Amino acid sequence: MIRKCLFPAAGYGTRFLPATKAMPKEMLPIVNKPLIQYGVEEARDAGMQQMAIVTGRGKRALEDHFDISYELEHQIRGTDKEHFLESTRQLIEHCTFSYTRQVAMKGLGHAILCGAPLIGDEPFAVVLADDLCLNTGGDGVLTQMVKLFNQFRCSIVAIQEVPADQTHKYGVIAGEMIRDDLYRVHSMVEKPKPDEAPSNLAIIGRYILTPDIFGLIADTEPGKNGEIQITDALLKQAQNGCVLAYRFKGRRFDCGTAEGFVEATNFCFEAFHGK
Repeated sequence: MIRKCLFPAAGYGTRFLPATKAMPKEMLPIVNKPLIQYGVEEARDAGMQQMAIVTGRGKRALEDHFDISYELEHQIRGTDKEHFLESTRQLIEHCTFSYTRQVAMKGLGHAILCGAPLIGDEPFAVVLADDLCLNTGGDGVLTQMVKLFNQFRCSIVAIQEVPADQTHKYGVIAGEMIRDDLYRVHSMVEKPKPDEAPSNLAIIGRYILTPDIFGLIADTEPGKNGEIQITDALLKQAQNGCVLAYRFKGRRFDCGTAEGFVEATNFCFEAFHGK
């Protein structure tokens, strides 16, 4: 059983300035629910109850969101607005939340390494909250990946096909196809140019990682832009054993871009509020 989910949430959200100047990008609302809550609900639905969040300066709103606001609850108690807090109350009651800070922005690999004291020596999931993943007709993406982990017991990354001219935005994998939605990874490149990409299969913000990844990240030299990349550590892991790439069922919205954010908002309004 995977019990813990790590949320790297220390980034500045510069693609959404000025909105993110004083508000964490993870708190941007899709209709009336912040991105971070969608991610926590996905993790809880996959059986995880311990949420570990790597934050930074100016991210206090994340902690406040997953806490009781006595003044607010007192003001709306008994009114027709009280039910709006029900989903958040459920998370507060059934999950635990722990926090640590990434003091310097040194890449996703470094952010995950900062969360090591909160995770310990056990497999865990990682969710990047600005990648909103929804599967309205079945299991969530993390639930799908947990089922795979229970079978294969190795690190797993979620992938999707992207246009060839978009590979420079992602980590890209190549590997041996095990079945039509599953690959054993043998190559992994961070943000390659289109003519250098090993495929058009891009890693998106869902991972299940085994705990030896922390030692591999610690031994990884800074790569592109001077950052410690999780793809470099995963490539070492793939060469030493097994890393799987899973083409998940569902839709992914890149809510780190204005276009993806608007697309996700329209989709969620129609799916959850427009009936």
